[in-house]
Parts: sequence; C-alpha cells; structure tokens
Amino acid sequence: MRKMTCIILEDEPLAAALLAEYISQVPYLDLKGQYRDARSAAGHLQQEMVDLVFLDIHLPGLKGFDFLRTIPVQPTVIVTTAYPQYAVEGFELNITDYLLKPFSFERFAIAVRKAYSRFDAAKPAALPEKEDGNVLVLTVDRKKLLIDLDNILYIESQREYVKVVTTNGVYQSKISTAEIESLLPSSRFCRIHRSFIVALDKVTGYSKTQALVGGQWLPIGRSYRGAAWMK
Repeated sequence: MRKMTCIILEDEPLAAALLAEYISQVPYLDLKGQYRDARSAAGHLQQEMVDLVFLDIHLPGLKGFDFLRTIPVQPTVIVTTAYPQYAVEGFELNITDYLLKPFSFERFAIAVRKAYSRFDAAKPAALPEKEDGNVLVLTVDRKKLLIDLDNILYIESQREYVKVVTTNGVYQSKISTAEIESLLPSSRFCRIHRSFIVALDKVTGYSKTQALVGGQWLPIGRSYRGAAWMK
C-alpha cells in the first residue's frame, strides 16, 4: 500500500497533537510536518508537495480557505474546525471531508479513507517502462507513447498528472512526478523544483532562481539551488 504524505495546519497545540496521534495510528499516512500558520505551511509546499493537508480554517494571518486559493497545485484537503457554517464554502473548494471538532478517531478514519480512495484511484494502472536506454514509454490518452529522451525539454507536475514538454509537442500522462523521475537517468535529468524536472543538456541559461529551458524560464526551488549542474 502506497503511503500518503500529509501535513497538519492547525494553530491550536492540543488539536494539532490529537491529529498527530490519530495520524500515527493509520499505517498509510506519513506525517511530514506540523504548522501553526499558513505562511509556514506554504513554505513547506513550495519545497515539497504533499498528498493531504489537515486544515483548520481560523488561522493567524491568512485564513485557511484563503490559503488554499493561493496554492497553484492543491493537494487533497480535510478541514478540521469548530465552525460548521463554512462547510458549503469548503465543498465549493473541492474539500474531501469536513471534520467538526471535537471528532473521534472513528470519524477521522472515515475521512482519511475517503481521501485515500481518491489518492489510490489517481495512481497509474501500471508504471511506464524504459523501452531501452533512450526511450520512455508513457500512457497518453489511453495509448502507449514512445518518447525519445533526446527530445524531452522538461517535465511539469500537474497534481496527479505530469506534462512532458518535448521538441515535438506536449504530452500529458497520469503519473506522479516522483514516479517519472525514477524512470529518467539522473545523469541527464535533474529536478530543479518540486514541480519541474529538466533535461540538463537543454538548459541554455540560468540564474539563482530560474533556469531557461526551451525558451521558458522555470523556477528553481530553494532547496535545489547550488546543485552541481549550476557550478
């Protein structure tokens, strides 16, 4: 069973501690961090995307739903709050479930199972394979497509899909960024951001925060700066 990575965004220490305890009892959840404000959580998501966010609504500074609207790639969200009046707005934002405090572990488990069902359904039926050392086989529009590695410019994450930008066209495949990264030779491809993988021989310029690939300036994540290819 694949694990879902998650974070807690909750400013009440006792509520955060209870959530962490509940999460520890679910074998397919992997807690990556706990945050008390939206700004700190946004910093995490800029460096490392997660599959699930446990989100309180009333946070210091930027409120929970406003925070969601600032995220370019929104993960699955379970709201945890004492305020039932926000449920309609939450579901308009495609919230997976809405837990009213105080909630039991049993109710928590129902919400998590619902989130995991979405997560599991989004995985590819079978991982693509390398046909040989220079060809990648991906499923595109329910068809197998052979992509020459020499033609790939960069790969962009789009939630459960990736966009593969090549010199011949743009293709979308239902596979995670981590999965496709594992299929690419590390000597030729490098992740420069949580959402971008580039072909090193297609990088035609770069700064501390951006790389020029195929005429497009792509962001370089803070944790990826100073990599060997930039020196």
